[in-house]
Amino acid sequence: MSTVYAVDFPAAKALRRDCPNCGFSAWHMPANLTMHESAQFNACISHRRPLRRNEFLHHVGTALTSLYVLHSGFLMTRVMNDAGHEHITSFSMPGELVGLEAVSAGRHQCETAALEDSHVCGMTFADLEQLGRRIPELQRHFVRAMGAEIARDYGIMLMLGSLNAEQRVALFVLNLSKRFAARGYSEVHFRLPMTRYEIGNYLGLKLETVSRVFSHFNEAHLMVINGKDLEITDLVRLRRINAQ
Repeated sequence: MSTVYAVDFPAAKALRRDCPNCGFSAWHMPANLTMHESAQFNACISHRRPLRRNEFLHHVGTALTSLYVLHSGFLMTRVMNDAGHEHITSFSMPGELVGLEAVSAGRHQCETAALEDSHVCGMTFADLEQLGRRIPELQRHFVRAMGAEIARDYGIMLMLGSLNAEQRVALFVLNLSKRFAARGYSEVHFRLPMTRYEIGNYLGLKLETVSRVFSHFNEAHLMVINGKDLEITDLVRLRRINAQ
C-alpha cells in the first residue's frame, strides 16, 4: 500500500501547487531527492490525464509506455481466462501505482479501466529508468513501492482462499477502510464505486451472496449501506469477523 509522506522543500511544494495530491509527490522524501533532482523528477510527470467512466487505461498485450499514479477516482484491473471469463484482480484508489504487472514482460498482462470519472498522473517508463540510473535512491524507492503494491494484492488473494463469504466481504471492506485512512480520509465512511457483481467477481463470490452478506451486516448494525455510500458503524466487531 502506498505511503503518504509530508514533503517540505520547494520543488515538492511546486509540484503540489501544479497538481494537488499528486501521488508522485510522496516519492521525494523517501527517495532523498535534492532540489535539483526533484526538479528533474517533476519535469517528467504528466499530470491529470482524464479517464471517463469505463474508459480503458490500457489493454492486454499493449506495450508498457508509462506507469501511473491514480490522482482521483477509482480504477479496476481484470484478466480474461482462455474461456473468455473475466476475473477482477484489483481496485486502485488515489495514490496507488498502476501498470506494474507490465514491468517484467514489457507488455500489459491485464486491462485496466475507470470505474468512475478519474484522473491519473503518469511518467514514461523510459524516463523513470533513466532517472533511476542517475539517482540510485530513486530507483531503490521505486522497487520498494513496486514490491509493496504487489505484496498487498498478492496477500489479499492468498487470504481469500481460506475465508468464508462473510469473512471475505469483511476483509474487502476493512482493506478499503485501511487504504482510505492511510490517505487521510475517513476509515468508516466512504463510497463503493464498484458494483456488487464486481465485488463478487473479485472475491470469488456470486452476486447474490455479496448482496446477502451486505444485508446481513446492515441488519447486524455493522454498517449502513445507502446505494454506493457505506458507513461502518461497528469497526471492532467487523474486525472480529475477519479474525475468526
